[in-house]
Amino acid sequence: MNPTPPTPPKPTPTPKPTPTHAHTPTHAQTPTPTHTPTHPLRVAVIGYGLAGSVFHAPLVAATDGLVLDTVVTSDPGRQAQAREAYPDVRITASPEDVWARDPEAAVDLVVIASPNKTHVPLATAALNAGIPVVVDKPLAATAAEARELAELADRTGTFLSVFQNRRWDNDFLTLRRLLSAGELGDVQRFESRFERWRPQLKGGWRESGAPEEIGGLLYDLGSHVVDQALVLFGPAVRVYAETDVRRPGAETDDDTFIAITHANGVRSHLYVSATTAQLGPRFRVLGSRAGYVKYGLDPQEAALREGHRPGGDGTPWGEEPEHMWGRLGSGESPLTGGGTPVPTQPGDYPAYYAAVAAALRGGGQAPVTAHEAAQCLAVLEAARVSSRDGVTVDL
Repeated sequence: MNPTPPTPPKPTPTPKPTPTHAHTPTHAQTPTPTHTPTHPLRVAVIGYGLAGSVFHAPLVAATDGLVLDTVVTSDPGRQAQAREAYPDVRITASPEDVWARDPEAAVDLVVIASPNKTHVPLATAALNAGIPVVVDKPLAATAAEARELAELADRTGTFLSVFQNRRWDNDFLTLRRLLSAGELGDVQRFESRFERWRPQLKGGWRESGAPEEIGGLLYDLGSHVVDQALVLFGPAVRVYAETDVRRPGAETDDDTFIAITHANGVRSHLYVSATTAQLGPRFRVLGSRAGYVKYGLDPQEAALREGHRPGGDGTPWGEEPEHMWGRLGSGESPLTGGGTPVPTQPGDYPAYYAAVAAALRGGGQAPVTAHEAAQCLAVLEAARVSSRDGVTVDL
């Protein structure tokens, strides 16, 4: 019942390319090379908060064939932080400065890591300027907006991809391997939890209840768990959800459950929460032959937050200790040692930007497309309706 998913692209050493905007992608945004590569592609990162400083800038800087050229932020403190981390980077306060550059100084890729409400207007401006774009998730507030961006990218022949880094989590890669090998038999239920214990509000736009901010966990962590479920088990045909506001003073959902029925019959039960005092398993996958249970989050985000970089100190990237491995088996609890330990495949966030670089050089498709993002957003929209109206939504 579960399809065999394709293996995510892996980074491979490649020659350094010449900057160019002469990309002619297909419907899946696959650029056609028009030159012989000799120089790295120059990248501008718009936004230097959590997404820009922890994820995008470090991963871009660590990718062969890419160079971090510009950071766009109007915040003086973040400008200083970027200069300290990347002394040679250009700093500008406005995205318009990127669109207006002379051709010899133009960037070859824009990464939009700014607040959610800016994703659509900034992506639209970049695509209209003919500049390839990576947009942090969620791409937009609605599936319709995501499809419009996909159509704009197709019309302008400009590369567009969405940053869904959790496709390269260690547990997700391991589960894909187990499914490909048929270790679980036919999957019947997929349980995925992205839970945290954060009883105190942090503030900021992510916790705002203003609709234009696109805040709350449904669109934040929900974007990850829904995308993973769709990649593993295919299209959704039915959605049910419960979204709750638990913490005093909270304005938007901080404890959410989503149930998806996939076209192939698999049921996905997805939990995202900031109010979980006792964390459940990250994955619990039940099949006709065996089950797989895995606790703990992928270590790459924590490593990036602590200042570690892929390949920076020569240590293996994305690996976790043996005691964190998941277990595969039947009829026994993994908490009491039941089942067989399954070595966790190392996480590989660097693979995303390696695939982007390869696509811009004409060597492959965008690692995550806007059309895929639209499918994820359709589920998130259905979940919002389901919770609001107390109904199950058919897609």
